[in-house]
Amino acid sequence: MTHMDINIMGQQYRLVCKDGEERALREAAHYLDSKMSAIRDAGKVKGNDRIAVMAALGVAAEFLSVRSPQGPLSELTILEVKQKIEAMHEVLDAALTPQENLF
Repeated sequence: MTHMDINIMGQQYRLVCKDGEERALREAAHYLDSKMSAIRDAGKVKGNDRIAVMAALGVAAEFLSVRSPQGPLSELTILEVKQKIEAMHEVLDAALTPQENLF
């Protein structure tokens, strides 16, 4: 096992991975950092937790479209996937906004 320090949106994380998987973990961290940074920089989503959820939804949609070409996402255009993600974002906003008032 190898300990690694990675950086996502300026936050340092110490992770453990199997020997020989360091490159894959660094690439995954870099990919996630770029997705989250793009969402943050667009200015439409506030809060690291929301940014992480939106990035996760985007990555999951990408994964599902590649993993299962015959699946429900296979017939969707990129625009339709973006629209679905935006709809999910609105639902998250509605659900998370009351929680922000607790802090």
